[in-house]
Amino acid sequence: MKKVRLKECGLSYAVVSIMGPQSSGKSTLLNHLFRTNFREMDAYRGRSQTTKGVWLAIAAGIEPLTLVMDLEGTDGRERGEDDTAFEKQSALFALAVSDIVLINMWCHDIGREQAANKPLLKTVFQVMMRLFSPRKTTLIFVIRDKTRTPLEALEPVLREDIQKIWDNVPKPPAHKETPLSEFFNVEVVALSSYEEKEEQFKEQVASLRERFFHSIAPGGLAGDRRGVVPASGFSFSAQQIWKVIKENKDLDLPAHKVMVATVRCEEIADEKFSSFTANEEWHQIEEAVQSGLVPGFGRKLSAILNSCLAG
Repeated sequence: MKKVRLKECGLSYAVVSIMGPQSSGKSTLLNHLFRTNFREMDAYRGRSQTTKGVWLAIAAGIEPLTLVMDLEGTDGRERGEDDTAFEKQSALFALAVSDIVLINMWCHDIGREQAANKPLLKTVFQVMMRLFSPRKTTLIFVIRDKTRTPLEALEPVLREDIQKIWDNVPKPPAHKETPLSEFFNVEVVALSSYEEKEEQFKEQVASLRERFFHSIAPGGLAGDRRGVVPASGFSFSAQQIWKVIKENKDLDLPAHKVMVATVRCEEIADEKFSSFTANEEWHQIEEAVQSGLVPGFGRKLSAILNSCLAG
C-alpha cells in the first residue's frame, strides 16, 4: 500500500477479485487482463494447486488505481473434501472488500447440477447473508473455453441457475423477499480456450480489459458501489475484516466503517501532533517563551499549525 501510495487516492480506487475452481486458469486470466504477475499453473507438470491463500497486486496501466486479488481455487484435492472453511472465509473476505468479483467457470459446467461452480455460488450467496448492509457488488461470470454454442444461448441457462441458487439459499427474515439485484449486478462474458485459441483469447481479454478503465464512474462496472472505505483506511479495514472472519463472526459493515474512521482519525491526529512537536520553529518559540514575551507569537504559531495540518 505504501509502495503505490494508495492512501492518496481517497475514494478513487477499485478492488477486483477472482474466485472459481482450482486449475481453471484464474491467475492466467488476471495476468492477461491486468498485466499482473501472479504465479500460473504449469500444464506440463499436471493439474495441482498453484495459488494458496489470497494474493494482492496492482493492475498495470488502469485508472483508477485497481487492486487485484487472486483467491485460492475452490474444490481442490489439497484441502480435501471436508475443509471448506477457507473457501467460505476467502469468499466472504472478497465480497466484503471487492467492488467487482470475477467468477471463473468452465463452459461445459453450465446446466450441470453437480458442477464445481454450483457449490461455489451457494457459498457466495450464503456468506453474503453474513454481511449486514452489504455493498452492491458486480459479479462477472467468466465462461472459459467457450464452445460453438453462442453466448446468447448460454447466458439464460446460467442466469436461471444463479436465480435458482439464490432462491434456495436460507435467508434471514429481513431478506426473505430481497431480490438478487439488491445485492449484485450480474454480468456474463465468454472467452475462448487459452490453450487452443490463444490469439482469440487475447483479443477477447483485451476487449474486457477496456471495461475496467473508469470502472467507478457512473455507468461503469462498479458505478453504483456502496459504502467505500477511503483508500487511507483500506489496509487497516481489510486486516480487521479478515480478523472478524477468522473468528467466524458476522460482519457488521456500517459499524466496521465507523470503527475504521475512528481509528484513522486518531492515527491522523497523532501524525499531525508528532509533526507539530518535532517542528524546529516551534522548538525555537518554546525556548524564547522561557525568557519573555515573543513578538508575533499568535501569527507564528498559526503559521506552524497551518503548515503541520496541511502536510
